[in-house]
Amino acid sequence: MTRADALAPAGGARRGLVLVGTAIVLTGLNLRTAVSSVGPVLQEIQAGLGISSGLTGLVTSLPLICFAAIGFAGPPLSARFRDGHVLAGALLAMAAGLVLRAVAGAFWLFVAGTVLAMAGGALGNVLLPSLVKRYFPARTGLLVGAYGTAMSAGGAVASVSAAPIARAAGDAGWRWALAVWAVPALLAALPWLAVRPRAGASRATHAALPMRALVRSPTAVALAAYFGLQAMQAYVILGWTAQYLRDTGLDAATAGLLLGLNTVVSVPLNAIVPPLSVRPRLQRPLLVFFAACYLAGWLGLMLAPLTVPWLWMTLLAVGMSTFAMVLALIGLRARTPETTAALSTVVQGWGYVLAGAGPLLVGVLLGATGSYAGMFVLAFAGVAALTATGWLATRARYVDDEVAARAAVAPVREPDAASRRG
Repeated sequence: MTRADALAPAGGARRGLVLVGTAIVLTGLNLRTAVSSVGPVLQEIQAGLGISSGLTGLVTSLPLICFAAIGFAGPPLSARFRDGHVLAGALLAMAAGLVLRAVAGAFWLFVAGTVLAMAGGALGNVLLPSLVKRYFPARTGLLVGAYGTAMSAGGAVASVSAAPIARAAGDAGWRWALAVWAVPALLAALPWLAVRPRAGASRATHAALPMRALVRSPTAVALAAYFGLQAMQAYVILGWTAQYLRDTGLDAATAGLLLGLNTVVSVPLNAIVPPLSVRPRLQRPLLVFFAACYLAGWLGLMLAPLTVPWLWMTLLAVGMSTFAMVLALIGLRARTPETTAALSTVVQGWGYVLAGAGPLLVGVLLGATGSYAGMFVLAFAGVAALTATGWLATRARYVDDEVAARAAVAPVREPDAASRRG
C-alpha cells in the first residue's frame, strides 16, 4: 500500500466532516428566519388576515408550540432514517411551509403553513446538538458557536429586511417578506443529501437513554426550565418589541431595524459564548452578567423607550446569549451523542412548552388591557426564574449518571417503604 493510499481514508473523512460542518452551519442559518421575519410586519399580518390581538399573540407563540410538539419526533426519526435525510426533509418542509403561509388568504391556512415551516425548525433544533457531539466531540464549543452564529445571522437579516421588502413589494408586501426565506431553506437541504452514512454506524447505535427517564434527573429538569425561560424572553423580544416600539412612536422601518440590531449583536456573541460556557468556572459569572443585561434592557424599554432604544435592544441581545450558553450546556451534561439527542429533545420540547405561554400571554393581556404592562411584568419575573434555574443547570453533573443513580437506589428504597407499612 502506498503512502497516498494510507492517507486516502483520512482525507475522505476530513472531507466528510467539512461537508457535515457546512450542512450544520447552513441549517443553523435557517432556524430563525421564519420566526424573525414576522415581528417587523406583525401589524401588516394582523391587518391582512383580519385577526384580533389575541390571535396575533397566537401567531407569535405558534413557533414555540410547534418546536415543543414536533421536536419530540427528532430522535425516533433519527433512529429510523439517516440524519442527513431527516434534516434534508425538514428543510424542504420548512420551504414549503414558508410559501404556504405567505400565500394564505385565511388564518387557518396561515397556521398550517407556519406549522409546516416550524416542523423543519423543530427537527433542526433538537438534532443539531447531538450531531455536533457525534461528529465533533472534541470541538463542541466551536461548532455550537458556529451554527449559533449562523442562526443569529439568519435571524438578523430576516429582521432587518422584512419591513423594507414589504414596503418595496407594495400591497400585501408582507407576504413577500415571509416567502423569500424559502430559497435559503431549499439550498440548505442539498448538503445533507450528499452526507454519507458514517462508517460503522447503524440503527442499533442510536440506542439511547429513554427520554421519559430524564424526569429522574434534576439537571435535566433544571435545563428544561432554564431553556424555556430564556426562550420565553427571546420570543417576547422577537415577537413584540418591534410592535411595542411602533406603538410608542417609531415607524415600522426603524422598529424593524432596532429588532435587527438586536439579532446582529447576537451574531458575534453566539460565536464567543459557547467556547466560554464549556469552562465550568465561567458559567455562573456569565449567567449573572446576562441576567443583569436583561434587567437593564427591559427597564430601559419600559421607562425610556424612545431615548436610546438602540442601547436597550443591545442589552437585551446580550441577555439573549443565554441561548448559546444553554446549547453548550446540553452537550456538556450528557456523556454520549445518543443521550445528548434525548436530552436536547426533552430540554427543548418541554422548554418550548413553557416558553410558548409568554408571547401568547402578552397578546392576550394587550388585547384585554390595551397596555404593555403585562409584558414587562412577565419579563422581569422571567429573568428572576431564569437566574435561579440556570444556577442549578450550571452544576457539574451528567444526566446519565443521575438517572442511573436514581434507578439503582429505587429498588432498595421500595422494600424498605413496604416493610415500614407492613
